[in-house]
Amino acid sequence: MSDIIRPEFAKIIAIANQKGGVGKTTTTINLAAALVETGMRVLVVDLDPQGNASTGLGVEASARERTTYDLIMGDVDLDEIIQSTDIEGLYISPATIDLSSADMEMVANEKRSFLLHDALRQHAMDSFALDYILIDCPPSLSLLTVNAMVASDTVLVPLQSEFFALEGLSQLMLTVREVRQTANPNLRIEGIVLTMYDQRNNLSRQVEQDARDNLQDLVFKTVIPRNVRISESPSFALPVLDYDTHSKGSQAYRALATELLGKRR
Repeated sequence: MSDIIRPEFAKIIAIANQKGGVGKTTTTINLAAALVETGMRVLVVDLDPQGNASTGLGVEASARERTTYDLIMGDVDLDEIIQSTDIEGLYISPATIDLSSADMEMVANEKRSFLLHDALRQHAMDSFALDYILIDCPPSLSLLTVNAMVASDTVLVPLQSEFFALEGLSQLMLTVREVRQTANPNLRIEGIVLTMYDQRNNLSRQVEQDARDNLQDLVFKTVIPRNVRISESPSFALPVLDYDTHSKGSQAYRALATELLGKRR
């Protein structure tokens, strides 16, 4: 294992689910924005080759000369990679399709599972004085996702309120257990957050009940509703909290941030 010490002030959370379309990137962006509203300084690490978190925070493709790929694979100064966003206190390490080749390139590296871990613990990170680092993982249990888990203190799992939602969790939990046993013994599950929740829908209520029955305190009390403002905000390259600050989606992500902060105390 690496002997590099993480700065004490930054808590690192991987936002992960191997299933796509569950609100993973949406949760990363809006939870980050909600934490910043409370006075936190937050870095979003876009680890998804699709780069949706980068787009959602207003980083144009043409402005992504240095990316998370360089953070992991290259010897590039952090100031060339980490960018400020239009939201004060919110930073991003952007992503491009280049990340899709990283899995193959990392295989030959004997420290392949620790590349992101070490990148986020270099002394140059200290100047950003971060409170949280949120890693937006790709929708797969790839070597990139393993890197995120090795680098992180906890894993937050968005769970879509739809049929078969719980079935995919078992493989994710097994991966977390394996990482804990082999590379990061302190890794734990931060919690499961129900997304795209429609309280008028019997299925949403049943998924919530099943999740709480099976996972109990791991499930956040806050649920993220299916909300048109949440869906619209990425096309304006804004978190929903800035796009429509009074929307139900904004209120939900603020409540999630408050609940998350309460766990840290």
